[in-house]
Amino acid sequence: MTIRDIVVGLDGSTESDAALRWAAHEAQRHGARLTVLHAHDPVQHAYDTPLEEVYERGLVHIAKVIVDSAVTEVRSLEPTVWVHGETTSTAAAAALIRASGAGAMVVVGSRGRGGFTGLLLGSVSQHVATHAAGPVVVVRAQPGQADGPVVVGVDESDGTGHALDVAFEEAALRDAGIVVLHAYLPDVRTWGLDLLPEVEDEHVRRTIELDRLNDIVEPWRKRFPAVDVEVAAVDGQAAARLIDASATARLMVVGSRGRGGFTGLLLGSVGLQLLHHAGCPVLIARDSSMGPGGGA
Repeated sequence: MTIRDIVVGLDGSTESDAALRWAAHEAQRHGARLTVLHAHDPVQHAYDTPLEEVYERGLVHIAKVIVDSAVTEVRSLEPTVWVHGETTSTAAAAALIRASGAGAMVVVGSRGRGGFTGLLLGSVSQHVATHAAGPVVVVRAQPGQADGPVVVGVDESDGTGHALDVAFEEAALRDAGIVVLHAYLPDVRTWGLDLLPEVEDEHVRRTIELDRLNDIVEPWRKRFPAVDVEVAAVDGQAAARLIDASATARLMVVGSRGRGGFTGLLLGSVGLQLLHHAGCPVLIARDSSMGPGGGA
């Protein structure tokens, strides 16, 4: 994954502040340019009034102060990163989606300052994660375990290879280990009129799944020999197992769509549940070269 530009959405919330810091460090790792983007809604009424014009100028001034302060913080955190700020009167989600695409990563906080307190994921973050044309990272106020591994979910869908590419590259950039996790559901069959279930041997099934997972991962082991790799095949729902793993991870990587998804969906149910509940930043590894929804 070649990242030349990182665009981070900023709205003054605690989550967007965390996203700013995460994006600054990521720009340094990738040698990428960083754009700090703040969207402010223009005043829209049926009639223009002098007071409305004053209010609009105030919004523009506040937006510039927010962006200038963020740029100063980035330069303090990562002095070598090229950074600039932008303000726009375009809706935040639309502006960030427009900035996504080839060579660009979009970073957002998990919840904006305008959201309801009980929501775990804001509408802007969800809209961007669902519709952006390239990789998106959603960051919470608590950024995960600084010394934890990168965790990548694998489900043998078409996007698995790209998700592994991204995860191994991110692990190598961080000098971190990687956990390749695959979740599967136990196979239970019902035979005959007595309806008694035939339960598979758990040990045999796990061995089969681990062997398959090791075969999938082997090319990346060879490409990234310095990355410490752990493979884990666990029974249960994929979202639940990945959320559990995120509690001790520094970054979670998933494809944009799983193998069970409908073709038109740009983000599968597992990815969406992770965005709501993960305990670390989540990177949706959407491949912009494959067009809308590219990846898993």
